[in-house]
Amino acid sequence: MSLKLILVSYDIRNPKRLRKIHKIMKGYGDGIHYSVFRCHLNRKGIVEMKSDLKEIMHNDEDRIMIIDIGPIDRAKKRITYLGDIPKEKEQDYIIV
Repeated sequence: MSLKLILVSYDIRNPKRLRKIHKIMKGYGDGIHYSVFRCHLNRKGIVEMKSDLKEIMHNDEDRIMIIDIGPIDRAKKRITYLGDIPKEKEQDYIIV
């Protein structure tokens, strides 16, 4: 399965839920700004991430934006950084 670049941004009103969402997102990607994560995920990973986030968030108070930038090899060309460029961490993948 091919990996896609996914950007996730969230606005969580409750501090306890905010910490939980942040912890979940650390498991899926790299924080690049406050409440913004860059993730390299396949379809299954995207579905799992959405499910994990839905379990914690409150639909009437919180907001999570998920942007599918596309396949990683093409997506990197679509992003322009000004200033300090966030470092990409090496990711360990487990194939089951």
